[in-house]
Amino acid sequence: MDHTAQAQGKRSRGGFEFCLNGRETEESKTVFSCFSYVEMAAKANRLGHSDLETSSVNDQTVSSRSSNRSLRVAEKEKRKNEAEDPLVVALKYFTDVEVGTPVTGNDEVEKHLVQVERVAYSRGLSPEAISIMLEFAMSLRMGTTLCARVLRCLIPALTVPQEAVVRAVVWLGVGKIPVTSQVLFVKWMLTVFDMIDAKDQLRAIYGFIFNFVMDENLCPFICHLLYLLTRKESIRVFRVRKLLELQSKLGRQPFLLHLLSLYKVFCPELVTLSIPSRMKSGFRNHISPWKTALLAVQKRNGPQVASSVSPAFTVKAKTNSRKRKHCHLEFPALNSVVNKPTQAETSSCRKLVPLVQLHSFAQLLENMHRIELPAQMGSLLGSSLALQYLDCVQDESALLRLNFWLGYALHEEFLFCGDGGASQNSEEALQFLNKLLSTQHFLQEGFSSSEAFLFKFLNVWDGSLLRPEILGLLSNIPVVPSAQIERLVFDPLMQLFFTSSLFFKCGLIECLNNMLLKWLTWHSVYALEDNLDISLNSHTSINMTLSGFKDSVMELVHFVGRLASVGLQLEGCHTLLLSFVLDFYETVCDTFLKYGLPLVLMPPPGVFYPALLATDPVSVDRLAYIMYRYKVNLTSAKSQEKVTEAFHISRQTFREFNNYGVVMANCLWNSKMFHPGSGVQLGEELLQKSNVQQYWSSFDLIHHPAFISYAIDFHQRCWPERKDMDLNSIKLSKPWRWYLEYLFTQGFDGLKQFFQGSISQQKTSGDGEGDHVSTPPR
Repeated sequence: MDHTAQAQGKRSRGGFEFCLNGRETEESKTVFSCFSYVEMAAKANRLGHSDLETSSVNDQTVSSRSSNRSLRVAEKEKRKNEAEDPLVVALKYFTDVEVGTPVTGNDEVEKHLVQVERVAYSRGLSPEAISIMLEFAMSLRMGTTLCARVLRCLIPALTVPQEAVVRAVVWLGVGKIPVTSQVLFVKWMLTVFDMIDAKDQLRAIYGFIFNFVMDENLCPFICHLLYLLTRKESIRVFRVRKLLELQSKLGRQPFLLHLLSLYKVFCPELVTLSIPSRMKSGFRNHISPWKTALLAVQKRNGPQVASSVSPAFTVKAKTNSRKRKHCHLEFPALNSVVNKPTQAETSSCRKLVPLVQLHSFAQLLENMHRIELPAQMGSLLGSSLALQYLDCVQDESALLRLNFWLGYALHEEFLFCGDGGASQNSEEALQFLNKLLSTQHFLQEGFSSSEAFLFKFLNVWDGSLLRPEILGLLSNIPVVPSAQIERLVFDPLMQLFFTSSLFFKCGLIECLNNMLLKWLTWHSVYALEDNLDISLNSHTSINMTLSGFKDSVMELVHFVGRLASVGLQLEGCHTLLLSFVLDFYETVCDTFLKYGLPLVLMPPPGVFYPALLATDPVSVDRLAYIMYRYKVNLTSAKSQEKVTEAFHISRQTFREFNNYGVVMANCLWNSKMFHPGSGVQLGEELLQKSNVQQYWSSFDLIHHPAFISYAIDFHQRCWPERKDMDLNSIKLSKPWRWYLEYLFTQGFDGLKQFFQGSISQQKTSGDGEGDHVSTPPR
């Protein structure tokens, strides 16, 4: 068969087809070039010994011609030291060993391999040693016996040469390596991926690597590797088709869905498959034999290596406890994908600037479209410049990778560790969540991965573990559709609310208030941009109309109303809880004017009456301010209805407000509390049994438990000579006006605004002390 026929034929191994439909594809060219590369490498192995001897002779000739005796002495001393180094001797042995050398009974190979293992587990192997040992293992020069053992001792001291990894991948395609060793090699690649000094050559053989997805044993690991290597130019129609075929064969496997989701981010027109917005972790943290050894090497070699390894591969020291321990709560340092100077030159030739080389916002702006992101996306959370880049560019592929890393860390530490692993390492968990919170505050939005984590975690949370941090994360979740919010958020929170302490109740109300504030702020920004068409296609994965957004806000406000009504009863209308509840309704009362949402929702009676009858004046004053703001919003909404027919506020809302306004006026002003039609009605017999004289005036501004101390102080100032105190004398015209001014000077601005806006006022005649005087109560 000639070369043309060979190119058009199919070359298969393990079910892989490198040429499709008789046409030579880009992948087949890459593979054939890789095969040639391996053949050349094999020839180089056979000729390596003779080349080394020739090189040695040439070196000796040059050395003999040198006139500098000191250099000759130094060179001789260096060679002597190298000859005495057991590791150098061992590496030379594995470089020169011939193909077919037996392993059984070979004490020499055992001695040298033990020496390599000793150095690897103590201080790690240099890049040159990694290259030699990886080539030896994958080329199977001494058979398959030592392959897995050598792979297990490949512990890098600093970096892993990309060229060595590329040669090993090619050997993976042409050798007769056992399946278990193939899987072990790919696991090793994933473990040290962030320590590989560059990725350009690996991406160049992306098509060759992609062919291994057809192997069911390798498929989960190859998908993970492809996920890390994928760029927009890597995506082709036939690759999408192949992944879809695999999915139809294997089912909707998470590792396939995650790779397809990345493809869809880059080329949505090629991936028509509907990707679920919330997926469980697609790439498992498989137990590998390098994790503990890598941690030990990192500790000995210092922070250079520690920052290069993914926290997903960090392992804590063993303890006597049999419980699971995890350590996924460390943010890696921001390092460039390129580590070596030669690779940095290559990077600059491609006009890419590693993010780690930027030190100011001005530099970031100059290189905004030439940024090279780090291999470990978790490191972005530790850099303010990286966060500014994410905020400005909105790189969806970077956000997808970052969400994957973050979701994996949160699930492993808090969900999959059923023994309460986070509580075992509370300091690390606290730092991790605080860093995550500061990042979300910087970006002014939450991550979809933390949202998915919270929806699961709330069902197993006890309400006390890292409470401030969990509630902080919860307040950052985006708008949840009304059909799902009760099941995902309200049900677990309701159980915690009614079974927890007063302080948890206050914290939860504050959390829900912050959540509502962020939702309304988000609406006010994007609704202004989109002219009240707040379809969220460009801002979030959820599609939502204005009507859907209003439904979600209504569900949240009504939920808090139910919690507050019952919570105030359970806690005896505690002042602290009432304060947080009023904070929430200060947000609710201004939804129309302050945030532009055509929605006005009144507080339930279980909130209104405890605030009106509270024993502290601050709560009553805040309620008056809230009612004043409700009136301003409803008045503006009423005028807006006349202009826009589509704008509508429920008639029931107006009736509720009018009823509350009448009750407040009757209670605080007109001394008609408990009268028929006043809103609060008690039986006459019950009122008589209370033995309270003039019970109808017990809650006016003079006799109200919250203001009676002010009335007494005012009475003593006005009539210091009186021995008998008659508070009813304050109801006279001038004393009443003076009393109101006295209250207003005490800082009760809410009462002032409410009375001036809601109680009938009249001009005074012949009195220049004020423009308005309120009529005294009857």
